[in-house]
Amino acid sequence: MNTGGTVEVCVCVSSPRDSCQVLKNTSNSAQQQAFLLENVACNNVSCRDVGRMFRVHWDQSDLNAIPKAVVATFFDIYEDGILDMIVLSRTEGKKELTIHALKNNFEADAYFVKVIVLSGLCSNDCPDKVKPFGVNQPGPYVMYTSVDSNGYLKNASAGQLSQSAHLSLQLPYTVLGLGRSANFLDHLFVGIPRPPGVKEMRKQEWTAIIPNSQLIVIPYPNSDPRSWSAKLYLTPSNIVLLTAVALIGVCVFILIIIGVLHWQEKKADDREKRQEAYRFHFDAM
Repeated sequence: MNTGGTVEVCVCVSSPRDSCQVLKNTSNSAQQQAFLLENVACNNVSCRDVGRMFRVHWDQSDLNAIPKAVVATFFDIYEDGILDMIVLSRTEGKKELTIHALKNNFEADAYFVKVIVLSGLCSNDCPDKVKPFGVNQPGPYVMYTSVDSNGYLKNASAGQLSQSAHLSLQLPYTVLGLGRSANFLDHLFVGIPRPPGVKEMRKQEWTAIIPNSQLIVIPYPNSDPRSWSAKLYLTPSNIVLLTAVALIGVCVFILIIIGVLHWQEKKADDREKRQEAYRFHFDAM
């Protein structure tokens, strides 16, 4: 949710009989409602071995305003790398579920990489001049290794469409939060499921992936990972604009320094020429 490199959870709870006790809402336990669980550092003895814990946000006004929530999930509505929320709820007198879209207003100086693995159809030199890129498939595995701002090695992994039943409403792609580390991803590995009886792993590696980008992996053909292709798309953001402004400012500053030094050197050369001409005139006399 905040591209910090950890996983958040959005769940729906109802009465205490149907929900875990840690998610019990004592104010109104008879109403089914969606809540946000944020992945934070552990401050309890029970999670000391793991180092992380989920903190429940009971006071989310937007989520609390949606009664009888059935399903809650994350989705990048604006395609900017920041995960928004989609909540399905029941309405009295209607059989269809109502869709609610909530924008994530969280602004953090963090980076991300979005990866989608397609079904592996032809993407180049295809017959009949048709390029069927395919659709996302369930089961691919994505992992990256990089170095954070402190110089320590970090890695993270995620699966794409791990569940396809029971109204899962999962993301069609994988969003990996990088935190405040703006370094390139040293290695990014993508693997796909293999047919029964095949022992060789089907995975490929890409290096130097730019943060705040979207990588579309086309595993074609599936049996030859070396032939897989990837298309990288950069996501425009304010950080890119600020970086360009800063770069232009530095270049202008350097040009000003060069111009001043050149002007001073030209003045010194003119002074030396006048002294040489005066000395020559004095010697001639």
